[in-house]
Amino acid sequence: MYNTTAVVMDDFIIKYISAYIELTPEEEDIIRNQNLIKPFPKDTVLLAEGEHARECYFVLKGCVRRYHIINGEERTTDFYTENQSIIPVSYSTKKPSEYFLSCVEDTVIALGSNERNEELIKQIPKLETMLVQMASEMQAQNQIEMDNFKNLSPEERYRNLTETRPDLLNRVPLNYIATYLGITPESLSRIRKRISRNR
Repeated sequence: MYNTTAVVMDDFIIKYISAYIELTPEEEDIIRNQNLIKPFPKDTVLLAEGEHARECYFVLKGCVRRYHIINGEERTTDFYTENQSIIPVSYSTKKPSEYFLSCVEDTVIALGSNERNEELIKQIPKLETMLVQMASEMQAQNQIEMDNFKNLSPEERYRNLTETRPDLLNRVPLNYIATYLGITPESLSRIRKRISRNR
């Protein structure tokens, strides 16, 4: 059957890559023929604690949550939405994962691996430049988020989230948001009420 979703998402990948490098029609066809796209239903666990990550991910549509289980409680450490890459630590270290990756929504992902990337780079050498730039941007963003978490109060972290990623507040359960901010759902509720009163 002709998969129109895959075709649309393939075009989305082409558009995304084209923001970094210029592709010829032949190079676009090479990328389309990789069969990178895979849909995952809501609540699918992409990676569980203790598993070895064999792939990295690029979110085309949907939302993925990263979380640890500490003393029986889930602690959310990140959310990944459209146009964001996920390179699990386990994928790089070849050691068992220390956290989970789970789909918060029905999600469409482009799958990648070192082998696939190497094969693509052989066919399209200039892709290597894009991958290096993406890795650098992701590292910088991770550092900013880590600094914000260390230096901002819970209320400041929440305000920052509403300014930088407001879509999450409508897409993600508030208990996930609370653990991401490092506070309880009750504390988050108080912060939201205080901010609402002061508007």
